Amino acid sequence: MPLALVLLLLAQPVAPQAESTFSDRLAEAALAQLEHRVWYDASYYRMPYPNGDVPESIGVCTDVIIRAYRRVGVDLQKLVHEDIAGSPRSYGITRADASIDHRRVPNLMKFFKRQGAALAVSDSPESYRAGDVVAWQLAPGLTHIGIVVWKPESTAKAPLVVHNIGRNQRGPDLEDCLFNWPVIGHYRYDGSRHD
Repeated sequence: MPLALVLLLLAQPVAPQAESTFSDRLAEAALAQLEHRVWYDASYYRMPYPNGDVPESIGVCTDVIIRAYRRVGVDLQKLVHEDIAGSPRSYGITRADASIDHRRVPNLMKFFKRQGAALAVSDSPESYRAGDVVAWQLAPGLTHIGIVVWKPESTAKAPLVVHNIGRNQRGPDLEDCLFNWPVIGHYRYDGSRHD
């Protein structure tokens, strides 16, 4: 995407939502990631805990979600780690690892569901709002995740999404891709604990 278009989109306000400004801030935090070059790198990195992150010049699709939430004051590394440590069997694993567990799509999906943030999967664009997290099935055993950033004008078919699928070495993209792959998860999580 040309830099001028990215800057224009960043200057546009996120469509306001009556029920929450958290969603708007989360969408803005996702859009802000378009300004940074991020090399796609799914390698394991040992990181500090809490508030740990891989080097800012690298990332994968889950890092878009983690960084957006962190920018609005929610540390998914800590929250996911605590939830897994308290109930590893719920995640289908034997032990928690604070350096990687939050960077796995299935773990984020399970965490959002356990927090009561799961919404119905829909093929209707109107069901998705700025700040919603969406997960897709790209192929058997291959999942992907992104953040809806705003409702499009009449020229787009669906809300736009910020995601990093690794097809380029620029980093996160802003695309009309909500229905490019089968949607397997739809979440609206505001950082609240619902244990």
